[in-house]
Amino acid sequence: MRIFKFGGASVKDAEGVENVVKVLRETGYENTLVVVSAMGKTTNAMEAIVNAYFDDKGALPSTIQEVIAYHTGIITELFENGQHPVFKKLRVLFDEVQGFLVWNKSPNYNFVYDQVVGYGELASSTIISAYMNEIGIQNNLLDVRDFIKTDTSYRDPKVNWEKTQKNMTEGIDQKILNITQGFLGSDDNNFTTTLGREGSDYTAAILAYCLNASSVTIWKDVPGVLNADPRYFKETRLLNKISYREAIELAFYGASVIHPKTLQPLQGKEIPLHVKSFLNPKNSGTTVGKGIGIEPKVPCYIIKKDQVLMKLSSLDFSFIVEDSISELFKLLHEYKMKVDLIQNSAISFSVCVDNKFGRLAELLNLLKSRFKVTCHEGVSLYTVRHFDSNAIASLVNGHEVLLEQRGIETIQLVLK
Repeated sequence: MRIFKFGGASVKDAEGVENVVKVLRETGYENTLVVVSAMGKTTNAMEAIVNAYFDDKGALPSTIQEVIAYHTGIITELFENGQHPVFKKLRVLFDEVQGFLVWNKSPNYNFVYDQVVGYGELASSTIISAYMNEIGIQNNLLDVRDFIKTDTSYRDPKVNWEKTQKNMTEGIDQKILNITQGFLGSDDNNFTTTLGREGSDYTAAILAYCLNASSVTIWKDVPGVLNADPRYFKETRLLNKISYREAIELAFYGASVIHPKTLQPLQGKEIPLHVKSFLNPKNSGTTVGKGIGIEPKVPCYIIKKDQVLMKLSSLDFSFIVEDSISELFKLLHEYKMKVDLIQNSAISFSVCVDNKFGRLAELLNLLKSRFKVTCHEGVSLYTVRHFDSNAIASLVNGHEVLLEQRGIETIQLVLK
């Protein structure tokens, strides 16, 4: 069995859905499981619904209606008959969203987020499955929440691999074309959990691991894995081959093409990962698999914007050693700070974090009672694998370097 994953950019409109069919016809779709993300920027729109629910209930009806109108517009283009059952299915899905927001009593943002945002994937997969059936590509629509089981750490859950494996072995017919959602799982009470932004790649890897798939292909709007993000760098090069180890390094540092959790399960069973263009499906793209390093071996640039750099020093000039560092990491974990870079000396400790859950102000108030704190918000963290002097010079180029950390293969710079 092969696993194909199509991201939001590939299904952002009716033309995109039609192109997915074109890709499947060119590559074949026997013994294939297709994982789809929410359409276009739907995840952002669903997040806006959650934010309106908590902060501006007056805006909630119009925010929901915008999402409904967007999807209705797509199915109106895809289905000539406005009475097609998919119109009713779509209404039912968004009625469920509105119903949940009426009866919900939980003040837990992360719980509400997971129950609402995942409807983007449910709507997308429903539309794509219905369209394929309509044009004669028979398929089976699966609810991935019936198969991927997790704990209750909403927005960042851990997969229960034993239950997930059992569910998939018993419940998925690998001989037919299946369509399912990325990003989603469920806990033991069948509440929805989400696997993190861009978690559809991880979904594909989980499915591949449990179903012993022959390969995973992620279909993108780029030719494959590039050595830099073309949104920020003018000259980029396609990486033809990448070893699992190298890809894990790139993902760890924040390379956006491959989700950080995606590679571990694939490496465990040596399942190759292909990253290809849905615009040119016959091009070779990038293959991640068993091997050494990258081909070609060029500097690889990774940028994380809107980061926070905190520099802490002891109030009494005492050393920051094991007990202090242990306390700091406990606090970073407690306040859900994603640590991207650390550096310490005898009396200081610097850490670059991603304030993903918006709890920086709380953390700073606590830290300032125990340490002297300097905080730089809105900084950029650049990581360069296989760097050289030209690569460093091109990044610095007039920027203030707040922190530098250099190893044999990798350099990291925090720039203001």
